[in-house]
Amino acid sequence: VSWSPDGKYLASGAGGFVNEERVGELFIWDAKSGEKLKTLEGHSSYVSSVCWSPDGKYLASGSWDETLIIWAANSGEKLKTLKGHSSGVESVSWSPDGKYLASGSYDDTVIIWDANSGEILNTLKRHFSWVYSVSWSPDGKYLASGSRSLDGEYFGGDLIIWDAKSGEELKTLKGLSSCV
Repeated sequence: VSWSPDGKYLASGAGGFVNEERVGELFIWDAKSGEKLKTLEGHSSYVSSVCWSPDGKYLASGSWDETLIIWAANSGEKLKTLKGHSSGVESVSWSPDGKYLASGSYDDTVIIWDANSGEILNTLKRHFSWVYSVSWSPDGKYLASGSRSLDGEYFGGDLIIWDAKSGEELKTLKGLSSCV
């Protein structure tokens, strides 16, 4: 679930089966009245993450179908489908300037995307297990990603701080709970 930047709307992801076919959907809700305003269809499996662009014009969603979709928030139109993960996408986050997206996946990677072109700019491979969460620093210079760890040293969670531009791993925090 994600609030729109103006606080008027919520977007949520869902998934299930319709006529024995797996589907993923996004819903846009009026936050004050609770009315469902739009249903966005386009994923072929569960939608596990959704976020608004900083300007509120777009939504990005990540799904177990291994894709991200960028949507026009006002119309609900599907603008781009981003492919690059080899397993389900668990988390998606816009950079503060709205130029980039980051996604974390069950393929143990973080991908940084150009939000305008859909091009993969960097694939960050340092986690030993599923990446559950990604988040940009307020200035957009850094990216943090959280994962459970199965690196043989211990069973817990890792939090990695990256230089968003170069993809360099700056710091790894270990010993977190098993789900970050």
